[in-house]
Amino acid sequence: MNYAPIISLHGTTLHIANGMRGIFQTLRIMRDMVRSFKISPAIRQAAVSTIFLTPEKDSVSEIEAIFNFVRDNIRYLRDINGVETIATPDKTLLCRIGDCDDQTVLLASLLESVGYPTRFIVAGYNHPGMLEHVYLQVLIDEWVDADPTEHHALGWSAPDPMALYIEQV
Repeated sequence: MNYAPIISLHGTTLHIANGMRGIFQTLRIMRDMVRSFKISPAIRQAAVSTIFLTPEKDSVSEIEAIFNFVRDNIRYLRDINGVETIATPDKTLLCRIGDCDDQTVLLASLLESVGYPTRFIVAGYNHPGMLEHVYLQVLIDEWVDADPTEHHALGWSAPDPMALYIEQV
């Protein structure tokens, strides 16, 4: 039987507002994490190791390699019931678990550590005006969808969102 790695966990408790205000507050926290961790030696090493055998200067191959690594190696795990959690990308990488915000922060940190701009997309599928899922887009020659929580290729996003917010970068 395989068990998840045992990692010492600790964190900070923040009050997050309800509704759209809370979503934007969460996005700011996520973007701050990406800014901080894209320069982390551990994050950069993980990204470099992942793309090392791809063709040199082949942006699509590098981005796909990092996207596939997160999609295939980080197990989706929901947050604690009734509690929003956001793991730092180094913890997500070590624990190999996380929900959409954890996987998206990790993916953005890895991509940005090797030079690829990203932006967050928040979508809602169940109720008009309600946002419930976050993924990202990465800039190649155009913005390309990258949702590592679903077993689809780079460029896929769930169809027909009832609500959509695109981070301004």
